[in-house]
Amino acid sequence: MKHFRDGFTMIELVFVIVILGILAAVAVPRLTATRDDAKVAADVSSTAQALQNLAAEYMAKGAFEEYNVTMANSSVKCFEFTLNSAADGNITLSALSSESEDCSQRVLLSAKNLATKNDLIADDGSPKRYVFAATSGINE
Repeated sequence: MKHFRDGFTMIELVFVIVILGILAAVAVPRLTATRDDAKVAADVSSTAQALQNLAAEYMAKGAFEEYNVTMANSSVKCFEFTLNSAADGNITLSALSSESEDCSQRVLLSAKNLATKNDLIADDGSPKRYVFAATSGINE
């Protein structure tokens, strides 16, 4: 007749807990990095979309409304739009100079790199000035 055990030994339970701990130690940093990468991609995408919306507004109206620039700034977390003049068609896009509540230092650095690759800011990470003209679109 076969005899079945009624549970696990203490050693078996310790090994299972150790293995789960190792898996968690490996998985948590990867999940955090993936979440941060998603934040960066979303912020750069929002920045590009806000820039396109501002361009469309200038093309349609021949000027910027301060309200729409404020809305553009509220839609992004690691970048800032600066309106030079409502009528001259100039906007400057720059990465934040330091981390904010919504944009940690790591996310800010990654966002600058991705924005540079997508030609939203200058190659050295410095602000980029966009000049909108009613007849020819975006001039840089």
